[in-house]
Amino acid sequence: MPRRRPISTETSQLYATSTEFCRVFKENMDNMHLLSFLLTADLAKAEECFVSGLDDCGRGSYVFRNWARSWARRTIIQNAVRMLAPRANCSAVIAVPSETLNCKFGRTPEADTTIASILGLEDFERFVFVMSVLERYSDQDCAVLLGCSRQDVREARMQAFLHVAESDKLRAESALDSNAHEQTQTREAQMVPPF
Repeated sequence: MPRRRPISTETSQLYATSTEFCRVFKENMDNMHLLSFLLTADLAKAEECFVSGLDDCGRGSYVFRNWARSWARRTIIQNAVRMLAPRANCSAVIAVPSETLNCKFGRTPEADTTIASILGLEDFERFVFVMSVLERYSDQDCAVLLGCSRQDVREARMQAFLHVAESDKLRAESALDSNAHEQTQTREAQMVPPF
């Protein structure tokens, strides 16, 4: 087996250390945990994915220091793919959830609604949506990480957009119905003569 040249001090300073990866995870904990949760759609699995991502990065990877954050996010994605093994299933049609999932990850109610819409997607669609739309991975990168074709990625992304839009539409209609009901009750209460 050929011997490796020792890495010079100058060269080793270009690479992120395990301490730097720990700092990246600490500084971006909320965002990276949200990424884990959006991929796994389960809080326990999200925590496991996050912790194993930190562990994998902490073991030492020869990654340029400037790439540490994106490498950490990619490691979380790879762990989530290994955990859930999402596969393209063109025949699977899922119903858009009619009730709002209780989700308090976002900074605003609108963000929580969007997160709930994403969590309502089928596994493969959710992975494609998070990777290609939120993380901005190319179709080729998504296909390689998910073990599918670029066509599968494109089709899943389109289905995800349709499901998210339909889910948002149902929530908006539900909110309008709720507001209309409250306004009707308020008007009726104002019309009732006091005794």
